[in-house]
Amino acid sequence: MAWVFLIVAGILEVVWAFYMKQSNGFSRIVPTVITLVTVTASFVLLSVSMKSLPLGTAYMIWTGIGAVGAFVVGVLVLGEEANAMRIAAAVLIVAGLVMMKLSTPA
Repeated sequence: MAWVFLIVAGILEVVWAFYMKQSNGFSRIVPTVITLVTVTASFVLLSVSMKSLPLGTAYMIWTGIGAVGAFVVGVLVLGEEANAMRIAAAVLIVAGLVMMKLSTPA
């Protein structure tokens, strides 16, 4: 169950990052509230997952999902550039996440 909490926490990290961008420096109320609620939920779920997962694994997976997810949302939703080097960087992050998952004891 810890892995489910961790994945949901990572997805929520993408959500809060997107809405933080939409908040325009916390000057727009609805995106600001969504940011605060989802960042809190993300931290709580990360904390719960750390009860049984190693710190390094949990934190790396959480930040990796957030980083790659924010990159994908930036490209698909916000029209940010997706050049070969940025895509390669995202692929390397995903490769690191897979390696970390495979190297973590059940």
